[in-house]
Amino acid sequence: MSSPLTTIADIGKHEGQTVAIQGWLYNLRESGKLLFPQFRDGSGLIQGVVPKNAVPAEVFDAVKGLTQESSVIVEGRVRADKRAPSGFELDVSGVQVVQRVSETDPYPISPKEHGVEFLMEHRHLWVRSQRQASILRVRAEIINSPSACRDHQGGT
Repeated sequence: MSSPLTTIADIGKHEGQTVAIQGWLYNLRESGKLLFPQFRDGSGLIQGVVPKNAVPAEVFDAVKGLTQESSVIVEGRVRADKRAPSGFELDVSGVQVVQRVSETDPYPISPKEHGVEFLMEHRHLWVRSQRQASILRVRAEIINSPSACRDHQGGT
């Protein structure tokens, strides 16, 4: 893939351009001959669109065969979309599967609801969820804020 690499957080800077992102499959919806994969990279989430008649069969099949949390490098054109949470979607044109999670040993935390005990046993994976990642980002901002640094230096 020869497109410039970007993060999902910075995807809006590349509207109308073809870019590559490195990340994981968060979720995959299917509607007839359309696939709607959601990708995450630690900076955010973005939905991709993969029409069967607009991509080579191997690209469509590769995306369709992805399992949750499989590692990928995705190439596509950035398109503004008011309905998308980030304001942008990715018209997928290529995918490189770096590591596919096995269906016989799937990623244990799915979008469904899990109990606290289960999540605490899988804490290292739970931080990948949107809510937990957001909490950690807020904590990092507070810790790194100028007032937090001043309070620690001043001994208050």
